[in-house]
Amino acid sequence: MIQPKLSVFDLMMIVVSLVIGIGIFRTPAIVAESAGSPTIFFAAWMAGGLVSLCGALTYAEIGARYHFPGGFYKLISTAFHPVFAFMLNWVIVLTYGAGNVGVALIGAEYVNPFLPEDLHTRLGINMTAIGMVLFFYVVNMLGIRSGARTQNILSSLKVGLMLVLCLGIFMSGAGETTLTEAGPGSAIPEAHGAAWRFFASLIAVFYTYGGYQQVLNFGADIKDPVRNTPRGIIGGMLLIMALYLGLNYAYYHQLGFTGLTNSKLVAADLARAMFGEWGGKLASVAIFTSVLGYLNASLLSLPRVYYAMADDGILPPAFKRVNARTQTQEFALTFLLAIMLISLFFLGTFEKIVNYVMSIDSIALASAAATLFIFRRRVAGNDPHTGYKVWAYPVIPLLFILFLVVVSVNVVISDPLTAAVGWGLFLSGWPLYYLLKRIF
Repeated sequence: MIQPKLSVFDLMMIVVSLVIGIGIFRTPAIVAESAGSPTIFFAAWMAGGLVSLCGALTYAEIGARYHFPGGFYKLISTAFHPVFAFMLNWVIVLTYGAGNVGVALIGAEYVNPFLPEDLHTRLGINMTAIGMVLFFYVVNMLGIRSGARTQNILSSLKVGLMLVLCLGIFMSGAGETTLTEAGPGSAIPEAHGAAWRFFASLIAVFYTYGGYQQVLNFGADIKDPVRNTPRGIIGGMLLIMALYLGLNYAYYHQLGFTGLTNSKLVAADLARAMFGEWGGKLASVAIFTSVLGYLNASLLSLPRVYYAMADDGILPPAFKRVNARTQTQEFALTFLLAIMLISLFFLGTFEKIVNYVMSIDSIALASAAATLFIFRRRVAGNDPHTGYKVWAYPVIPLLFILFLVVVSVNVVISDPLTAAVGWGLFLSGWPLYYLLKRIF
């Protein structure tokens, strides 16, 4: 049985690290290229933040009402059907281990230049990535409190380093004179209007804001979840929105819109513009710290998804086993470690699969948000829940869901081949569900 151990601050720091991975240090250049102008660029970031806040408000009520372990899976299973929940979530089980290793390798690429020259090779980078994964495996095997304390330190350090980069807002830069510039070589044809550019920009923006929904997996781990789940989710997302908008303005102000559009490593270019050559080292440390926080948060979260699947009889009972003292799923955590290490040898293939499932993510998020309508309807006229309820219901949840549908359609239109593979993986979960039910 899982016992609650996480406080509001723990939850906020988990939200920060689940959302802030490496995206904000790279995707602003992609968004600028799609936007073609500063006005559309900032409008996309603000709209993406507001829509994500609508999602956070919606998930805050869902998390306050129902406190399931592995909630992102369990809620959809309870509201709709276990088959549908499995189809959405098995792709996560398939790809997140490889995705985490991919993030670890990126972190290793940033930190290895500070290590002895023998480790500057591809083998050295792989060894560093493996070392990072093993370190957090040990930290989380010691217990959920150990993982949460480590998360608090890493997330606080991450926020501090991002605030340092945000100081670029107040330093002289190139951005003041480029308000009307459009990035050259944009991937969006000039024939497309502002609306098309805006929605194309939103794809990268929205995925940079994504990840907070995985907090629902900690439903059984949160102390006083009726009060603390909304505080943790909403507080974490407000902090992230402020950091993202501040950092994006610092990019623009220091580099100019053309410089931002053409930058391959925008955070490093910002830091060099602010502090000279040693600023590049600061950016490397910031990105490495962000990677560490994301890895630890994933190792905290994903075993709870396995727990929920085992509770539905899809995975063996061993995945439900919880150490009574540490609250760690030792078998599930070890299984996740094995996936991550094995995927290191097939990363090229797995990275492609991770990209393929982007078209499914929006539907999964919309489905989780839609559970609120189901749960409210089931208790209509006799609602026992007296805690937080989303403001302006049903407008805010509905706006969030409609936006997700638009994003999903946009992904399919923009890249139909990868979307088709993602949907193929999703549909293959239907027969796999019944096969696993028979086995376990």
